[in-house]
Amino acid sequence: MLELSSLLLSAFLAATILPGGSEIILAKLVLFNDYSNSLLLSIATIGNVFGSLINYILGLYLAKLQGKKFIPITKQQIKKYSKIYQKYGIYSLLFAFLPIIGDPLTIIAGIFRANIWLFLLFVTIGKFIRYVLIISIF
Repeated sequence: MLELSSLLLSAFLAATILPGGSEIILAKLVLFNDYSNSLLLSIATIGNVFGSLINYILGLYLAKLQGKKFIPITKQQIKKYSKIYQKYGIYSLLFAFLPIIGDPLTIIAGIFRANIWLFLLFVTIGKFIRYVLIISIF
């Protein structure tokens, strides 16, 4: 049970702006434990999606700071780019699993107030596929 909690926590933290990864723990559990792959897949995906949700909430908070000296984005820019993002950018969340660019994608979704249900759908699909590929390698 401790192993599953470790997987959940590592997947969660890996999706936030904090550095970290869950792949090593997932691979270890696939190779050296008797847990079903579907259970491991579910736990890793849920943890990672919740971590991305934290980034989304952070983006919502950052959007409220627009116009401040230390936030170089104006309200007009947010409004302009939000419309573009709603039309095209939401699909970028399928790539939220990617290292380096994935976390900013989920923060940007919050800044532009992406539809939360579409956010969850696309982030979950991308992260689910990523973990399926990792499990299939091992």
